[in-house]
Amino acid sequence: MRDGRVAGKKALITGGAQGLGAATGRLLAREGAIVSLADKNLVGAQAVAAEINAELGAGTAFAYALDVTQEDQWIATLEAANAAMGGLSVLVNNAGISIGGNVEELSLENWHTVMHVNVDSVFLGCKHAIGYMRHAQPGSIINLSSIAGLIAAHNSPVYNASKAAVWLLSKSVALHCAKHKLDIRSNTIHPTFIDTPILDPLRKMFGKDEAEAKLARQIPLGRLGKPDDVAYAALYLASDESRFMTGAELKLDGGISAM
Repeated sequence: MRDGRVAGKKALITGGAQGLGAATGRLLAREGAIVSLADKNLVGAQAVAAEINAELGAGTAFAYALDVTQEDQWIATLEAANAAMGGLSVLVNNAGISIGGNVEELSLENWHTVMHVNVDSVFLGCKHAIGYMRHAQPGSIINLSSIAGLIAAHNSPVYNASKAAVWLLSKSVALHCAKHKLDIRSNTIHPTFIDTPILDPLRKMFGKDEAEAKLARQIPLGRLGKPDDVAYAALYLASDESRFMTGAELKLDGGISAM
């Protein structure tokens, strides 16, 4: 077993083909965990897993195709990852999307799409992972919400609503596990604008430099976050350093919520 802050942990990370999921997978693996990267983009997840295995040794990372809105795929992926890793002690529900449009413009179809990806996925992941995590305690469920789940905007009703749902769902999961005497914690991470592909629509609309400058002006620290900023928060929550933290939230917002 390799040394590190999460040595011996076995983690499943959704949205693992790029962005925050890939960064989290790399960091957890470097800190001693075995990781499974799940994504609709199987080729991308396999590429990240191959990169991790090349750096840290075969059997450190695995990749699975997963549409996080589909319960049957969750069941199959969790079974396969649990078998490959020899257990499951960390779940990182990272997969998510954003569709713009104010409350009058947004279609019901787009409302449902975002809710399915951002909220149903977290429900399904928690529902079906806890059974495996019972056998690999202590465990940690880490759900990616957003500062947009705590602070609203006029033009993102479905993103606000979905990320707020993730926030309170995670607290309910935390209380459920505690009530059933399970050493499985559930917490949320709330980033602001992070330099990932989720910002690409804005980059296309305004141009890369202008879009990023426009976003950075909204952040007291004056810059976008980096994927590793979120990955290090996930590392803390996955580790036993956070054993007394559950039903809580980590805000990585560059000071926005302090205003």
